[in-house]
Amino acid sequence: MRIVIARCSVDYIGRLKAHLPLATRLLIVKADGSVLVHSDGGSYKPLNWMSPPARLSAAPPDDTDAKAGIIDVWTVQSAKSDDRLVIRIHEHIHETSHDLGVDPGLVKDGVEADLQRLLAEQIHTLGDGYTLVRREYMTAIGPVDILARDADGSTVAIELKRRGDIDGVEQLTRYLELLNRNPLLAPVRGVFAAQQIKPQARVLAADRGIDCLTLDYDAMRGVDNSESRLF
Repeated sequence: MRIVIARCSVDYIGRLKAHLPLATRLLIVKADGSVLVHSDGGSYKPLNWMSPPARLSAAPPDDTDAKAGIIDVWTVQSAKSDDRLVIRIHEHIHETSHDLGVDPGLVKDGVEADLQRLLAEQIHTLGDGYTLVRREYMTAIGPVDILARDADGSTVAIELKRRGDIDGVEQLTRYLELLNRNPLLAPVRGVFAAQQIKPQARVLAADRGIDCLTLDYDAMRGVDNSESRLF
């Protein structure tokens, strides 16, 4: 990755035209060919950019540009279209390059698989007397996240989401309709469990006789002790 701080103007030329007047900006040239133009505001979003595949070429200014104080002209040409980004540099303030290597990618914590594993291990979260039947209980329309039995021995189907919305309730409704056709399991009731449940989902779940359960992921994995909280 090449990082340049420079006083420059920027023109995007192609299907759309855009102009950034002369100012001090951060220019980022990535190994994948993308070039991004940032200011000291606007959060993470660049002011302008060229997506890969693209080719960057640098050339000395022509006589007109040189008289205007330009010392370097970058042209970033898209490989898929005629679009190009032209960066006219008036002053190089700082430049550095780093080889970042291959990024392993984002590893998400608290995904549905983690919630499923933790709730299966802590099935008592649902209430006293609950026992686990199995995770990923397969049906003809897909797997139910967790199948359990309550203290009375009745079957309970649990659908897990990180963020619970109406679609999740609809999904659980379809599972319940199918499971209740099985005389070995019926009657089967449902529990919709998530870290966050939208109000509309709660209303729909209540209308269909489905219980809602909000999961505290940090507490379940033992990094948050609710008894030590002041509030």
